[in-house]
Amino acid sequence: MTMQGPTRRSVLLATGAAAFTVGCGQYGDENDSGSDTVEASAGTELARTSDIPVGGGKIFKDEKVVVTQPEKGEFKAFTNICTHQQCPVASVSDGTINCNCHGSKFSIKDGSVAHPPATQPLAEKKIAVEGDSIRLA
Repeated sequence: MTMQGPTRRSVLLATGAAAFTVGCGQYGDENDSGSDTVEASAGTELARTSDIPVGGGKIFKDEKVVVTQPEKGEFKAFTNICTHQQCPVASVSDGTINCNCHGSKFSIKDGSVAHPPATQPLAEKKIAVEGDSIRLA
């Protein structure tokens, strides 16, 4: 009895499935934040108040936080992980926090969904503004 090795087709299908699995796992599943890094702890300084534009915001990728300033002197913070497919958000512009993966947008005022496909708001993070310093609380 002779044994045949895998066919070219089965090798290509297996390779494609493995690549797909790795690619989809890039951002993790619903219970994974998509990164193995440890979130920053309370007291960590994120920025100076002058670093956050009025009507905009700034993403702190390593700390997994987005800090916004919807109105002059009012600072908000949210997780930087989109609630749709757990991709990290990519930008803050025109009053929204934007995820490039599937086009979700969130309000800089309260993290609420401004444009689907996300259906849940970004989780709020606690910050403390002391003088011109913005820190995680």
